[in-house]
Amino acid sequence: MTAADRSHHSTSRAPVLAALTANVGVASAKLVGFLVTGSGAMLAEAIHSGADTGNQLVLLGSMRRAARPADATHPFGYTTFRFAGAFMVAVVLFGLGATLSLVDGIDKLLHPTRLGSLSVDLVIVGVAVVLEALSLRSAVNTAAGARGEQRWWPFLRETRQPELAVLLVEDTSALIGLALAAVAIGLSAATGSPVYDACGSVGIGLVLGVNSMLLGRQMLSLMVGKSASEEQVATIGEQMLATTGITRVVHLRTVHLGPDDLLIGAKVVFDQGMSAETAAEVVDRAEMAIRRVVPSARWIYVEPGRPTERSGPGAATAGKTPNRSAAGTGREKR
Repeated sequence: MTAADRSHHSTSRAPVLAALTANVGVASAKLVGFLVTGSGAMLAEAIHSGADTGNQLVLLGSMRRAARPADATHPFGYTTFRFAGAFMVAVVLFGLGATLSLVDGIDKLLHPTRLGSLSVDLVIVGVAVVLEALSLRSAVNTAAGARGEQRWWPFLRETRQPELAVLLVEDTSALIGLALAAVAIGLSAATGSPVYDACGSVGIGLVLGVNSMLLGRQMLSLMVGKSASEEQVATIGEQMLATTGITRVVHLRTVHLGPDDLLIGAKVVFDQGMSAETAAEVVDRAEMAIRRVVPSARWIYVEPGRPTERSGPGAATAGKTPNRSAAGTGREKR
């Protein structure tokens, strides 16, 4: 089984629910801290945690809708809802949180206000760090099996599991935001100047804005239709060529209709003189072989090709490895 397919079986509602539980408590505590002290950084953090809470609710809702069975109107099912939900989280909730935090911080820079006792805020930040760290650990443990030896940044860019990407970025940015809040509140408490607190609010808004741009771009790519991983494409091609009766893969294209739903289209060259009945049996064997190693290959469509046809993406001949660089990209030289 490929690393990408291991990740398909590693994502569940558990880490989302863990993050939701932590964020509800953290957001409530931060809001109380703001009401007591009037700290702009604490308000920005309350907005941050409020956005994170909304994120989890949207993710859970999209996962539920994605589980609906296919019907005549949506013959491939509704799993794309998981990509759409994550895109909404990235653009709407993170974007809105960034805007509110920036507006509040800039307003407090232009119109400084006296702050109350900030010791309450520092205690709340400390508790929030513990809860967010536990939430991040849950997300990291969930992603560990899928990531393998891959570094975190390439993994976040390449994973087809939107919930994992959102949770990892969200919890990491939450800890960064808390660090900014702690420094800002601490400096304001030490100097008596509300400027540092306002700067903390602006900094947290910028963190949320970066989250929105990074995740928005990744989720848009998934919504448009992203191919299988290079490892998966190579494995699919190898399994086709290993099937007796197939001598060449003319082209191979793949697209994720959902995190766990891979659509495969291929044109292959069969042994000369093969009957239609025998070709159908060969295709059945190839499909079974592919699904053994790539369980996410839910739909596989194979059509016969001519031996003289020009090769396209994912092309391979018996005894040769499929072309990984072009496979599944949808680009073909003409």
